[in-house]
Amino acid sequence: MIKPIVAGQFYPKDFGELTKQIEESFKLGPGDLPTRRKDKKLFGILVPHAGYAYSGQCAAWAYKELAEAKFEKTYVIIAPDHNGRHNTVTTCKENWETPLGIIPVDKDFILHLKEKCPFIKEDEIKEHAVEVQLPFLQYACRDRIKDLKIVPLVIPNENNFEELGRALSEISEDICIIISSDFTHYGPNYGYVPFTLNIKSRLKMLDHKAIQLIEQLKTKEFLNYVKATKATICGSSAIAVGIEALKEMFSKKGKLLSYYTSGDFTKNYTNSVSYASLEFR
Repeated sequence: MIKPIVAGQFYPKDFGELTKQIEESFKLGPGDLPTRRKDKKLFGILVPHAGYAYSGQCAAWAYKELAEAKFEKTYVIIAPDHNGRHNTVTTCKENWETPLGIIPVDKDFILHLKEKCPFIKEDEIKEHAVEVQLPFLQYACRDRIKDLKIVPLVIPNENNFEELGRALSEISEDICIIISSDFTHYGPNYGYVPFTLNIKSRLKMLDHKAIQLIEQLKTKEFLNYVKATKATICGSSAIAVGIEALKEMFSKKGKLLSYYTSGDFTKNYTNSVSYASLEFR
C-alpha cells in the first residue's frame, strides 16, 4: 500500500476537510459541483499538481468534465519525476491510499503495458504529481468508486514517448488519460528569469503558446518549443506521452478550460507558477 506523502501539506488529511476543500474548488472554479454522468467519451485531461489552495480551482474545471463523462475502466495518471528517483518510465502495482479511501491499481493493464514496453520498470513511487490527482479523481468518480482503478506512470524523460503513447492506446479503449503538469515556474527561486518587465502578460504569452501546441496535439512542436524557450514546464515529458496516447485514441483536439498563475493570487510575480487545465475530446 502506498501511503500519502503530501496529505496535510498539499491538501487536508482529514476526510471532511478534504471533501470540503474539493467542493469549494468546484464552486470557485467552474461554479458548481459535477452533475449527472453522461455516456459521453472524454479521452483525457491535463491538470496541475500544486497545493489545492492554489491550483485546486483550476483542476476542478477538468475534473468536472471527467465526472460528467462516461466512466472508464482505467484512469492512467501520467506524471513527471520531481525527485529524480527514476531513470526510466516507472509504475507500481501497489494500491494507493488517500484520506478518501483506497484506490486499486489495474494490475492486468500494467502487465500488458510492460509486455509492450519492456523499458518500463516497477518500483516504489513517491511522487506528489500522482498523489494530488487521487482525491479529486475519487470525488469525481464517487458514483462508481467501487469500480475505480488507476495506472500510475512516472515519466523521467522524453525517451520512448511515441512507443509508450501507442502502447497505452492499444491495450484498452476504456481508458482516460490524466496528464499531471504545472506550467512555467518563473523567478529566482526556480532559476528562470527570462524577462523582468511586464511579467504577468509575458508569462501568459509564454504559457499559451505551449498550450496551443498541446491543444493541437503537436508533440514534437511542443517539445521543440520547450527546448527553445527553456520554459520550466515540469511535466513536459508526461505531456509528450499523453499527447501521443490521445492521438492514437483518436482524440481530435484539446480545449483550455482554465489558466492562471500563483502570482494572480499573491499579486506578486517575483516567483510564480502557472496552472492550466485542459480537456481532450
